Amino acid sequence: MGKGINRLTAASLKSTRAGLHADGGGLWLQITPARDGDGFSRSWIFRWTRGDRTRSMGLGSCHTVDLAEAREAARQCRKLLQTGIDPIAHRDSERSAKVVATAKAMTFEQAANAYIAAHRAEWRSQQHAAQWPSSLRKHIYPTMAKVDVAAVDTALIISALRPIWSTRLETASRLRGRIEMILDWATVAGLRQGDNPARWQGHLEHLLAAPGKRHIQHLAAMPWRDVPAFVAKLRATDTTVARAMEFTILTAARKGEVRYATWAEIDFDSATWTIPGNRMKRGKEHRVPLPPRCLEILREAKATATGEHVFGVLGKESFDRLLKRLGHGDITLHGFRSSFRDWAAEQTAFAHDVVEQALAHAVGTAVERAYKRTDLFERRRKLMEHWSTFLTKLPTLATTAVTQLRRA
Repeated sequence: MGKGINRLTAASLKSTRAGLHADGGGLWLQITPARDGDGFSRSWIFRWTRGDRTRSMGLGSCHTVDLAEAREAARQCRKLLQTGIDPIAHRDSERSAKVVATAKAMTFEQAANAYIAAHRAEWRSQQHAAQWPSSLRKHIYPTMAKVDVAAVDTALIISALRPIWSTRLETASRLRGRIEMILDWATVAGLRQGDNPARWQGHLEHLLAAPGKRHIQHLAAMPWRDVPAFVAKLRATDTTVARAMEFTILTAARKGEVRYATWAEIDFDSATWTIPGNRMKRGKEHRVPLPPRCLEILREAKATATGEHVFGVLGKESFDRLLKRLGHGDITLHGFRSSFRDWAAEQTAFAHDVVEQALAHAVGTAVERAYKRTDLFERRRKLMEHWSTFLTKLPTLATTAVTQLRRA
């Protein structure tokens, strides 16, 4: 090779002559005795002079960087120098950027956990707080858990939601909203940029069927006339779940409110169950009048209680399994609230507001609720006593008259 550029050959790399060996264009092969005294170490350096100052930048060991790679690295350094950029400063800047990028990198699952941790305290119920991670884990994480939150795009979100969008629309719609909130959090935290690919308006609404246009199927309920017979079945079933279910029907409460009920919420003297706002759907404290049968159930439970929860730790599916075992797998426990509502409308003269308050529903407009401070508690106590009396009556069995016919 001449004395210009690319002077070295493959044989040059095996040289045992210590010192610097020029390849040209600022690239040098550096050979030094090994530190352990056994052989030589060979590495590449790039040298350049600006003014009266000569600088050197290591390009790597010959064991890692071959001759062609070293020449390409030197070429990139020369290009930087032509534009007035110091190669060492440029390399350090790139390394710093990678360190920052790595520090900011976060998977979607990590971002979701961070969002949940930041907002858990403001969620009004334990059930709601538990639904967030469980629903994401079941439906979203199989597709998106390990993906960098900065790389989440529309196609990925559609891929995660489409399997349940046609079969479990309400769940899918909630999950879309949760993904949107997580990605908004990630954007504000500096973990991603650009528009939110989970937004509905003007975006996913064009790719997925609108939730509002789908038929809403209400939870199956038992006709109110059949409820006393069912409660009789419950009373004949000697299990904690049966007592909890009967208590739920008697109070027209939601099953989550009963599952997490604690003894601290029960006042035997005033026959009142006070549910704190953080466990109510509307986020407001709700007082429940307890008829005698409810107090009877509670005293029985108290006699064997070992923890803070009235009915112990009941699994989420406990009530559904009991309904199936009693031959009523076609209905839901929540549906008994509808049974109660129909019974009150057809069999009592209690005012609409009293019945709705018993169900912990919002009554009237926001302005009306602001001025109306009473929860109609004493009227609701009479209503629930009537309901309890109706439920605890044994169902009347139909009798058939038998007439003896004598032969004429």
